[in-house]
Amino acid sequence: MAGAEEFLTLIVSSPSGAGKTTLCERLRRRVTDLRFSVSHTTRTPRPSEVDGREYHFVDDAAFGEMVSAGRFAEWAVVHGRSYGTAHSEVDHARRTANGILFDIDFQGARQIKARVMDAVSVFILPPSLTELERRLRGRGTEDEPTTRRRLANAKREIAHYGLFDYVVVNDDLDRAEERIVSIVIAERCRRARHADRCEALLARAREATLGEPDA
Repeated sequence: MAGAEEFLTLIVSSPSGAGKTTLCERLRRRVTDLRFSVSHTTRTPRPSEVDGREYHFVDDAAFGEMVSAGRFAEWAVVHGRSYGTAHSEVDHARRTANGILFDIDFQGARQIKARVMDAVSVFILPPSLTELERRLRGRGTEDEPTTRRRLANAKREIAHYGLFDYVVVNDDLDRAEERIVSIVIAERCRRARHADRCEALLARAREATLGEPDA
C-alpha cells in the first residue's frame, strides 16, 4: 500500500463522553483508506458492541498473557480496565491500508508517539464539564460509580492535552467532523510526506537535461 512516508498514523483521544468514538466512526466513513485499530480490552461489552468490531474482548488472564509475551504496541489501565493495541493490528494496517486510526487514551497515545515519530495526535475536548456529564449520563451504559469515576478522570485526561498536536472542541458534531477530516487532509499534504516523490521527480528531470543534445 502506501510508502513509509505516506502512511498516516492517526491517534484520537478524549475523556469518556467527549465524542471520540462517534467522530472516529464518521471519519472512517469519510476517509475509507484508514484502517481502524481494534484494541483488546478486559471491560464488559456494551449491548451494541460486537467482539472483533469495536474491541477484542478478553479476560484479565488472557490480557496478562499478551502483555507478558510482548504482543502489545501500547497498553494501559483506563477506568479500572485494561486496554491494548496488538502489534498485529499495526502490521495488518501497513500491509492493507494507507493509514491506521487509533481510538485510545492519553497513556496509549504517549506510547505510540514514542514509537512512531511522525504520528499525528488529536485530542477531542468537550465544550464544558457540565456537557460532558450530561452526555455520560445520557448514554445509560454505566452504573453510577462508573459514571462518577469517569467524570473524576476527565480532569486528569484533559490535563494531558499538551501531548497532542491538535485539539478539536466537539461543541457541534458536524463541525467537529469537518475539522478532524481537515486535519487528515492537511497532514497528508505535508512536505515531509512527499519529499521522496519530489526528489525522484527532480532526479528524472536532471537525467533528462543531461541527455539533451548540446545547442
